[in-house]
Amino acid sequence: MKKNKILYVEDEIFLGKIVKDSLETRDFEVVMVADGKQVMSVFDKFNPDICVLDVMLPNQDGFSLAQAIRKQNPHLPILFLTAKTQTEDVLKGFESGGNDYLKKPFSLEELMARVNNLLQITSRRANPFNGTIQIGKYELNPEKYELKLGTQTRKLSAREVEICKIFAENQNIIIQRKEILLRVWNDDSFFNSRNLDVYITRLREYLKEDAGIEIVSIKGVGYHFLVGNLKN
Repeated sequence: MKKNKILYVEDEIFLGKIVKDSLETRDFEVVMVADGKQVMSVFDKFNPDICVLDVMLPNQDGFSLAQAIRKQNPHLPILFLTAKTQTEDVLKGFESGGNDYLKKPFSLEELMARVNNLLQITSRRANPFNGTIQIGKYELNPEKYELKLGTQTRKLSAREVEICKIFAENQNIIIQRKEILLRVWNDDSFFNSRNLDVYITRLREYLKEDAGIEIVSIKGVGYHFLVGNLKN
């Protein structure tokens, strides 16, 4: 069975060795790089399935590296590791192309959960849903335009279904507002943006019976669709 490949960029060598060894014991193939300026040459040769990037690096920071990676592979999952917790730093990470972030210090279990979650999302995007889609306690049937919870069934509009599918593809990571607008309306105009606000309000109401689901608005970026254990 083919191992998933992780490009791990970390300049704290002691921490990096611990994390690398831990990932390898969980059957990942890992290449670690400590210097930002060396990352892109390694990236081209290694062709990773996911990148785990520290933000503060010598010679080139993680944000600019994410932008460079995005130009070569728009869909590759990128996870930031950062000691920076200010809102503007988090927003900068998503704007530069990151899919998720993990604050230092972190547990190896949480790192593994986030890596696996991003890989699962990538797999779902590459292999579109067929039949019903599980969203927490709910079941979405796109062909019948139905959202079910137990014996209760709610009919959805075509756009409500499409937004639900986008959120299902991006469980527990942030999805950019612009991406939703372009996929659902093919246009990110102000008028459609206001329409999206209305749809999000409706979906929050539709999904409120599952306490494990939350649609969190991230100002200036988009939405964090939280489901289950990764909510905390």
